[in-house]
Amino acid sequence: MERRVAEQLRSALGPLGLEAHAFKVGWYNAVLQPAFHLPYPDDTLAFVVLSTPSMFDKALKPFVNKERLKIIRDPVDQCVSHHLSRVKEKFPDQRVDIMFDYEMLPSRKPKFLAQTAAHVAGAAYYYQRKDVKLDPWGKKKIFGVCIHPKYGGWFAIRALLLFPAIQVPFLEQPLPVDCVSTEEKRIELLEQFNFHWQDGRYRDIIEVKERYSEEQKTYFATPPAERFRLLGLSQ
Repeated sequence: MERRVAEQLRSALGPLGLEAHAFKVGWYNAVLQPAFHLPYPDDTLAFVVLSTPSMFDKALKPFVNKERLKIIRDPVDQCVSHHLSRVKEKFPDQRVDIMFDYEMLPSRKPKFLAQTAAHVAGAAYYYQRKDVKLDPWGKKKIFGVCIHPKYGGWFAIRALLLFPAIQVPFLEQPLPVDCVSTEEKRIELLEQFNFHWQDGRYRDIIEVKERYSEEQKTYFATPPAERFRLLGLSQ
């Protein structure tokens, strides 16, 4: 069942520049405090959805051109929501719950921790302070960051798809690719991400196969309120 669902998602999302990686809810819950647990049985099938560099041209721009008059909030969020709602329709006999990266619980906690989901699904390695043996930062707060083995930091985690009726007790957990494997590189990555994230150098910590186009870099570097203009939209 998991394989069939994964193939359907791959054929639906791949042409849009989106990836879906399977995981069990239990893998995710096992590494987090109870306050962040997903409220499903441990063997429940879930997928974390990533956008790759090609999503901008394959999904966002066509969506904007077609739905121009209906875009009233963040165009990327609305684009991903639109396409995942259509994917949900491909499973008429299944309940499919969708959680988006920007959604919050009433407690103001995020509905899910995106980078943890990507790591346990084997989609991208979540490098954190604990991955550095000789910590040089003292009392500074250091945030972790996911690196994709193909795209480096040139990707985003967009959503979870959960299939509550599908239990996968025998699903084997894939390990994420540890592509920033030296102590020096990990320190460099976390330094760049925490203190120089605006210049985007952390995204190229490894040799990448594909990165954002100049147009896409400009779009994401522009304050959200001004992005509408770049896409030819009035806010």
